[in-house]
Amino acid sequence: MDNNDESAIRALIAAWLTETRAGNVAAVLELMAPDAVFLVAGQPPMVGRDAFAASLRNVLDNNVIDSNSIVDEVVVAGDLAYSRSRLEVTITSKHGQTPMRRSGHTLSVFKKEGGQWRLIRDANMLA
Repeated sequence: MDNNDESAIRALIAAWLTETRAGNVAAVLELMAPDAVFLVAGQPPMVGRDAFAASLRNVLDNNVIDSNSIVDEVVVAGDLAYSRSRLEVTITSKHGQTPMRRSGHTLSVFKKEGGQWRLIRDANMLA
C-alpha cells in the first residue's frame, strides 16, 4: 500500500468532518464523486451529490454537526480504496433542543481520479 494514498484518504476523512462542522457544504461536495451512493440503516439509498447536498443543507439549516472518526483500517488497491471507521456524531440544535448523539461503524469506498481521491460509496451503521 502506498502510504501517500493512505494519508490522502485519512486527510479526506478529516476534511469531511471539519467542513461539515463548519457548515461548508460546497467543500464537502468536492470530496465525493458526482454519483456517490450513501447507505443508511432504515432508509433508501441516497444517490448523488445533489441528493446529499439537499439532505445536508436541510440538517445544517437548524443544527450544527460535530463528528469524531477513528479510522480503524484503510486498504488501497490501485485506484480503489476502502476505509473502516468508528464514527461519533453529535447534532446540536441551533434552537436550544437537546443534542442528538449517534455512534457506530462506517465503511467507505474511494476512487482515485486525476490524482484525487473521492468518496464513491458510504455505508454507516450509526445507532
